[in-house]
Amino acid sequence: MLNKELAKALDSIEDFSNVFIIFWMHKISKTESMVLQAHPLGRVELPAVGVLATRAPTRPNPIGLTLVEIVKREDNILWVRGLDAFNGTPVLDIKPYPDWERGRWIIVKDFRAPEWLRKINK
Repeated sequence: MLNKELAKALDSIEDFSNVFIIFWMHKISKTESMVLQAHPLGRVELPAVGVLATRAPTRPNPIGLTLVEIVKREDNILWVRGLDAFNGTPVLDIKPYPDWERGRWIIVKDFRAPEWLRKINK
């Protein structure tokens, strides 16, 4: 839910199927934010990697980003599916997906991923 006075900023957002939600992970403590390496998903059989190479919530700057599906919009309320944030988490911004630049879609189809992530996704 956006502040009521920002409702017009959502006009036409429902024409997109998906948006990125950028949010502040306000429940992360200062101590947690100083963790620089972690085992992905806490699984010690996977190698410890830098937290910026993971989707872990413990980050030097606790900003979250999730690609979500738009379900519907009602005035200043945007209903989405797939948001991995707590109720009441401050939303910093909403960006439409896919991205574009000068009339060209920016969609990454040929991407690289580490072996440990491939193991998790099996």
